[in-house]
Amino acid sequence: MNVFIIEDDQSIFELLEEHLGQWAFEVKGPGNFHDVMGSFIKEEPHLVLIDIQLPVYDGFHWCREIRAVSKVPIIFLSSRDHPMDMIMAMNMGADDYIQKPFHMDVLLAKVQALLRRTYAYGEEVPDVLEWNGAFIEMKRNVIRSGGKEVELTRNEFFILTILVESSNRIVSRDDLIRKLWDDERFVNDNTLTVNMTRLRQKLAEIGLGEAIVTKKGQGYIAIIV
Repeated sequence: MNVFIIEDDQSIFELLEEHLGQWAFEVKGPGNFHDVMGSFIKEEPHLVLIDIQLPVYDGFHWCREIRAVSKVPIIFLSSRDHPMDMIMAMNMGADDYIQKPFHMDVLLAKVQALLRRTYAYGEEVPDVLEWNGAFIEMKRNVIRSGGKEVELTRNEFFILTILVESSNRIVSRDDLIRKLWDDERFVNDNTLTVNMTRLRQKLAEIGLGEAIVTKKGQGYIAIIV
């Protein structure tokens, strides 16, 4: 997922970029503070983190501009602790307000919770994904092709959908483990290996055993054949 950070303190931006990157978030910021909206529209982020005190226009201005065109979740990060700042942020459409200095684990927990609420429940999940002529039924945990249907366990299904949604892009083992943990599934490196082996065996039953490729030292990739 993409996070758009509107923060002019480069040290804070880099700190956020480093820690969010460890959880597979892609972090972007505005090219310049005269055209924040141009960068926002270009990046199409899933979440916005925004400071109040910024060059050119303050964070309230950019929050109002973003809300005029998007329902993307917004979290304010600010050293200002006056209750009126918090009230203004919420009234302008922000979803949360975190005061600096903040603990990174608290920020990550809030980001993940807000993203789960927004994208797991706020948007309709497609019923079916198509991949290499096969159909993945999201509500039944099955994949079918050529008249054959294979039932997957919850972990196998979750791994497959992550890889398919990132088709032709490498997904690292660490990213898969993090995503499984974040979804409250118990998994470690050995568990992932076992699930991946079983998933490939089941995919082989419908002729897709070679469609998930291991990239040694990098991770896995679901190819489109």
